[in-house]
Amino acid sequence: MDIIFIIGRIMFGMIFLLSGVNHFTKLENLTSYAASKKVPAPKLATIGTGILLILGSLGIIFGVYVTFALWALVLFLVPTALMMHTFWKETDPQTKQMEMIAFLKDISLAGAALMLLSIPLPWTLNGLV
Repeated sequence: MDIIFIIGRIMFGMIFLLSGVNHFTKLENLTSYAASKKVPAPKLATIGTGILLILGSLGIIFGVYVTFALWALVLFLVPTALMMHTFWKETDPQTKQMEMIAFLKDISLAGAALMLLSIPLPWTLNGLV
């Protein structure tokens, strides 16, 4: 397997792993943030998305259950972009810009995950899908 692909896979997975860990180490802060964005059951949503992030990231990093891992990340990223980074509702220019950046980051990462889903899976560990 190409070492550049392995390095890229680890780099791609790390952002989600660190974010997932933060969902638990900063649970109260992220729950408050989710509540401020009118997310239903914000604590449960924060815990659930933390689990999606950790499972998705570990699948990508270690190449196991990759299809599940990538769909878990897409399932996190698209709703998060649409619910949490609603730049179109902001009136303050600086806040609008920051939310737009976060929205575009989430959408582009979801796009990357979808592209990885289109690659045949011989890059997975022991052929686990």
